[in-house]
Amino acid sequence: MVKKNPNPNQENCNVKARTEVQLPDTPVTPVVNPDLTGAFVKVPLVLAETSLQVVVEADIPLDPPASEIKRVLKDVFLTQCKLVPVGPFTEINDSGFFTSEGAKLFVEGYIRKNIEYAPMGCNSALRTMTAKVPFSGFADLTGDLMNLPIFGFGDQRRSQFLEPKHGESPRLDKYFFQNNVIYNEQPFCELISAEFFELDFSPNSYDSRGSHCSNNGSFNKLREKIVTDLTLKVLQVQQIPLTVNGGGAGNGTGGE
Repeated sequence: MVKKNPNPNQENCNVKARTEVQLPDTPVTPVVNPDLTGAFVKVPLVLAETSLQVVVEADIPLDPPASEIKRVLKDVFLTQCKLVPVGPFTEINDSGFFTSEGAKLFVEGYIRKNIEYAPMGCNSALRTMTAKVPFSGFADLTGDLMNLPIFGFGDQRRSQFLEPKHGESPRLDKYFFQNNVIYNEQPFCELISAEFFELDFSPNSYDSRGSHCSNNGSFNKLREKIVTDLTLKVLQVQQIPLTVNGGGAGNGTGGE
């Protein structure tokens, strides 16, 4: 049975709640391996922290046409961020793994814009339009690497044989293959910040149709010229040695 409010004009704003009690807590001494003398950790290592300037121009259709842009909210989404080593390469202690002093960073993504605008009319409701403005490009990180990326290279060998009766002819049906495959940690990106500078205007304004509220025209297309300063980190999971007291040792370019 639901109890009826004796006073229907009085709104009940009470909600269910409870008061939490403090639980006792005691510090615990962590258990540490006593034989930890040459420890290694495998963690994401920052290869570079860079700022990229993205310059794009876009035409965004507006339906219904707008008479005024109220505000524009923007975010950046990265759909691709790949590091390509270009050398020179230096082998690490004959391990088959190499460090690269040069690299190109390929970046692809889009700027997501949420446009809030007022259409024509005296009592028109505000409209919103979401647009994705794509961009792509690359950056040369040679000379800007804080730590060097590590890559291993496999090899493939093939041996051929001669005809046993005709030593001057090779056999095309007999081969010996030897393969060596090395699997690498893929460098990845972490988005830090984005700063936007943009100019918005209508490339083809036209007059309103018999509006009695305003003499201003409306427009059905918004042209945007956007400059975005994109700051990001480039990282790669690497094996890094530690000292006994937990401090870092070396430059983090040890072999996998």
